[in-house]
Amino acid sequence: MDATTLPTPPTTTAVKSPPAAERVYLHVKAGVLDRSYEGGTLLTEGDLADTVGVSRTPVREALLRLEAEGLIKLYPKKGALVLPVSTQEIADVVETRLLVEQHSVAKVVGAVPPQLITSLEESLAEQRGHAAAGDLAAFAVADRCFHAEIVRAAGNRILAHLYDQLRDRQLRMGVATMHAEPGRVAKNIAEHTEILEALRDGAADTAADIVQRHVSWVKVLATGEPWSRS
Repeated sequence: MDATTLPTPPTTTAVKSPPAAERVYLHVKAGVLDRSYEGGTLLTEGDLADTVGVSRTPVREALLRLEAEGLIKLYPKKGALVLPVSTQEIADVVETRLLVEQHSVAKVVGAVPPQLITSLEESLAEQRGHAAAGDLAAFAVADRCFHAEIVRAAGNRILAHLYDQLRDRQLRMGVATMHAEPGRVAKNIAEHTEILEALRDGAADTAADIVQRHVSWVKVLATGEPWSRS
């Protein structure tokens, strides 16, 4: 290189923060899903603007988006009410999950892909870590991913897409269930282990039975009492 020629400094790319409305949306949604903002909480535009550090205009935009997703209800000049999980929503989610998950586990149990077993083992290890740390929100995410791996492995993209649409409701209900019944964390890990073992053994009926028992537990939110099979 010529002595008079200086090397070109490396190009640095500035990391852009998300738009203001997106930051508000992510903040409120995370709070609703991990129950920092519980059902019945009234959120005001002014408080959210101050918390996130934005003007009120992007707050309104974010709240409209969250209302369209069914997480909040807007009341003009008052604010946004975080909607509680309804009994009907619980029933609908449980019914849909059972239809998709029992079908999926029955489909994969005859020829379980080795990579699915590996993924489920890794998910269980992650769940145990979050449980030990007492992080219920992170545990709920790992819990949901465990089931999603099985649904994806079944190979039906339409069903997998349908299942993904339940994601936010599953996370919210999962955290609420574990708050209502703290021992449920250990029970979830135990039942996930049973599901994994049934898949390894090719035990279709056993796997479907465990999924039925495991998924239906969330009905505790609707009844106030642990679900049991009759």
